[in-house]
Amino acid sequence: MEDATNIFGYVRVSTKEQNEDRQLLALREFPVLEQNIFMDKLSGKDFNRPRYKRLVRKLKPGNVLVVKSIDRPGRNYEEILEQWRILTKEKGVDIVVLDMPLLDTRVHERDLTGVFIADLVLQILSYVAQTERENIRRRQAEGIAAARLRGVSFGRPRKPIPEDFPHIKEAWREGSFGSREAARRLGVAQDTFLRWTRGE
Repeated sequence: MEDATNIFGYVRVSTKEQNEDRQLLALREFPVLEQNIFMDKLSGKDFNRPRYKRLVRKLKPGNVLVVKSIDRPGRNYEEILEQWRILTKEKGVDIVVLDMPLLDTRVHERDLTGVFIADLVLQILSYVAQTERENIRRRQAEGIAAARLRGVSFGRPRKPIPEDFPHIKEAWREGSFGSREAARRLGVAQDTFLRWTRGE
């Protein structure tokens, strides 16, 4: 039987409006003592969170960290992998992910299988998440390319070229005035005028 004082829990919700009750209930049922539960109401984009940092400082070899799901520590899987390495390898802490029983590094009777499987599963999850991010970027790029082929334009619409542009351009070419003055007469930026003269 594990000593309850050695078991800690971490809860994260993205905003103050999100409800943390589901995570708290799962940790209490594990059970994690109320005073050993640390909670941040912040985004999961990085690990710069005060309560999480305090928890990591408090954890000692042999302690157990319990979370409801793998994305509670953070959304970035590269950072999750790094934190997993720091906690399990450097600090000697066991991790239990309640939503995924395979992610449980607790060693029973000196059997290292639990640690090995947990590390392997996390690596696979990281690979899947990275692949999905790349697929999303690829689908977005393909969607934009297909839209362009259909004639859809992106960004701000181009400014129409004024009717008197050819006359002003001709006077500019003859040296009657500079590009800044030509742009002022047309009511556009100097860069825009010069782009028009290049036919862009």
